[in-house]
Amino acid sequence: MNSTLSIDRLQQMWQKVTVLHSGQTYGGQHKDEKIEYINHIGSVVFEILNACAHTENFNGELAVSCALLHDSIEDTTLTIEELKQLYGEQVTAGVLALTKDKNKPKDQQMIDSLTRIKAQHKEVWAVKLADRICNLYAPPYYWDNQKKLSYLEEAKTIHLHLKDGNEYLANRLMQKIEDYKKYLA
Repeated sequence: MNSTLSIDRLQQMWQKVTVLHSGQTYGGQHKDEKIEYINHIGSVVFEILNACAHTENFNGELAVSCALLHDSIEDTTLTIEELKQLYGEQVTAGVLALTKDKNKPKDQQMIDSLTRIKAQHKEVWAVKLADRICNLYAPPYYWDNQKKLSYLEEAKTIHLHLKDGNEYLANRLMQKIEDYKKYLA
């Protein structure tokens, strides 16, 4: 790993994130399957930790911090001010770039977010790549083929815009995109 990770700070962050996402679930592959949302957060962190081992000059603490908190503004009660107070300007800027602007039309939200991500450190780019890698496991049972195709196209857009941010994760995302095609009808 190319930068020292403060394990105490990250453990404290993990506790906070676990509480923030407590009770949140998402649909699995089967109708009766519910997966705890914290599983997604952990999966993104695992991707980032693996990227740390494969990437030179990579600020692991910034990347892991943003990975832990990447959905906190969008999906929890954490406010921007609390985020800034607890974790500082740099992490807050990264998390905000990773957060969709719900005031924009839905068809503009992803490009807007990608534009904001590209103005950040490459570690923030890496979090978005890792996030989509983790979202390309088996789709929820209730997604129709059109939703799956749309999600796949969005993944290709993410790859196109952010592939230069982290070669290791860009390659992982491209492999996940290829693998995801098996879920299409």
